[in-house]
Amino acid sequence: MIITLEHYFLWFLFYSFVGWMYESILVSCQQHRFVNRGFLNGPLCPIYGTGAILGVAILGNVHNPIIIFLISMVGATILEYTTSWVMEQLFHARWWDYSNFRFNLQGRVCLLGALIFGLGGVGVVLGSQPYVERVTDMIPLPMLHTLVTVLALITIIDLAVTVAGMLEFERVLDSVSQVVQDVAARAGGTWQWGSSAVSDRMRELSQDTVERLRWAVNGVINAQQKRMLKSFPKFQVPDRQDIIDSLRELMGPRR
Repeated sequence: MIITLEHYFLWFLFYSFVGWMYESILVSCQQHRFVNRGFLNGPLCPIYGTGAILGVAILGNVHNPIIIFLISMVGATILEYTTSWVMEQLFHARWWDYSNFRFNLQGRVCLLGALIFGLGGVGVVLGSQPYVERVTDMIPLPMLHTLVTVLALITIIDLAVTVAGMLEFERVLDSVSQVVQDVAARAGGTWQWGSSAVSDRMRELSQDTVERLRWAVNGVINAQQKRMLKSFPKFQVPDRQDIIDSLRELMGPRR
């Protein structure tokens, strides 16, 4: 039983890594820069690993690709919707938004994504999983136990650091708001949130003031939170979106 769970954990990490590669390559091509797309700091997208493991556990003995496709499509859509809702409740933020895609549900899921996940389920269950199982079965038991223990500790620490940083994010946004207004006031100006486009307000400030803003903001927001803003372009916090837009502007390339 323990060995089976250890194998499942390694499979989870493998498919989380594959999902991270898929997401990172896709978004990096769209933004023309490297983007670490994972929720965690390490190269993992846990939602992909979770979906793959559920697919293997439920559909491992199914060989009809149509049935696998349909169940994977529905199951992955439910998983993505639930994950979006839970993360929004936990962090008071939305991490992705499919509102611009046709046939979406509250922007959390869309038909195109469901079709891709359906195909992915077929690829995992009938394509990659037999080979993945063959590789993990070759790992000697002492090495397996050590490998799983080390990787589990690293993953747990990464998860704890990530969650702690994002739970503080609303407080950080309040601090950023105050810092920006203080710096603007010392420069003899004002910063009215939501009064105009962020880029327009930035142009109204001197280059020296903008650099002071960059320096002050960097002292408030940590590397984890900066990465999240860069990695998730659709990241939204209700009633604080203008602050987030300002953060992205200040973290952008210097003009």
